[in-house]
Amino acid sequence: MPTMRYVLFKDAEQLTVVEMPASHAYQLSALNLRLHKEIEKLTADSVPKLPYAIGECNDLELHDTSITITDGLAYINELERSFSAIQEKTYPLISLLTEIRALQAQLEQWYEEEMEVEA
Repeated sequence: MPTMRYVLFKDAEQLTVVEMPASHAYQLSALNLRLHKEIEKLTADSVPKLPYAIGECNDLELHDTSITITDGLAYINELERSFSAIQEKTYPLISLLTEIRALQAQLEQWYEEEMEVEA
């Protein structure tokens, strides 16, 4: 079984836990920091709210049943959808989308390879 890592995200209302391959968890945290750095430069009307990555851990035991664990690929797919929907005119949004899609492609390949190993 592959080693998984959990990335913790927090916004004003909730805590989100994303399960990632250990080899890619740092990339998700770094991508989140980069998006936060650049999101303020966007001038579009409908910029998605982005939670902050607040930590990573190897093991996680949740005691609050309202918190669910989100699959890493599902999380990055939703992130890609929300950023590709932005109607940005002035800021080069393509660079942010390129970073999101690069991690998305890496995760897709990782999951594909894992499914081959399990088969």
